[in-house]
Amino acid sequence: MNNIKLESELNKLLSPHLIKDYCPNGLQIEGNAEVKKIITGVTACQALIDHAIAEKADAILVHHGFFWKGEPAEIRGMKFRRIKALIENGINLYAYHLPLDVHPELGNNAQLAKLLGIEVLGGLEDGNPNSVAIYGQLDQPLTGDELAARLAITLHREPLHIGDNSPKEIKTVGWCTGGGQDYIELAAQKGLDAFISGEISERTVHISRELGIHYYSAGHHATERYGIKALGEYLAIKYDLDINFIDIDNPV
Repeated sequence: MNNIKLESELNKLLSPHLIKDYCPNGLQIEGNAEVKKIITGVTACQALIDHAIAEKADAILVHHGFFWKGEPAEIRGMKFRRIKALIENGINLYAYHLPLDVHPELGNNAQLAKLLGIEVLGGLEDGNPNSVAIYGQLDQPLTGDELAARLAITLHREPLHIGDNSPKEIKTVGWCTGGGQDYIELAAQKGLDAFISGEISERTVHISRELGIHYYSAGHHATERYGIKALGEYLAIKYDLDINFIDIDNPV
């Protein structure tokens, strides 16, 4: 497939024009015009780029790409080495951040719900059809420890669980993959029993305790593996492309 055509198809699927983001979504670094082999992964780190080079890939498709709002504009050091490797090897870099989080079928939030047995009921942000945080109902009520165990088994990572003063039984859950800990107050306002995200801040502990809602910090990387993997699998079937998901270990 032509590299610009691939970007067009991805944009039709993920609708980045509808979402205000912190980085450009789409084709960030242009490479070979013809794309046959794609490496997918969570973040466009050097290790993922090295895998793509070794496998002679034409493109990398990730959730976390380059050129974040507020970062230095200069291309030097680590950023230079990454971009140089992509350009020298003709590798296209495609990145989709919030559009991949919120996609109702292939998105990080949707995939996490599927894995954890949660029925999606809606968005936490009232009036926002593209709410980054969503909520739903568990397939069966669980205790705080049981939900922690389900997260650990599913994501292959022990979550940090704050459960002081929280309900003994969890039926309703809010979640936002990655760094969505500050949506916990919206979750509490909706009367949810628990909130799950990838990261935790010092303030999150106090909010959880004082508002009486379970909080689970389940890992930024761990909660965001599954959207990009699902997107790659979708593209492989629809366009008959050679796509390989590479999971670069990250404990955070």
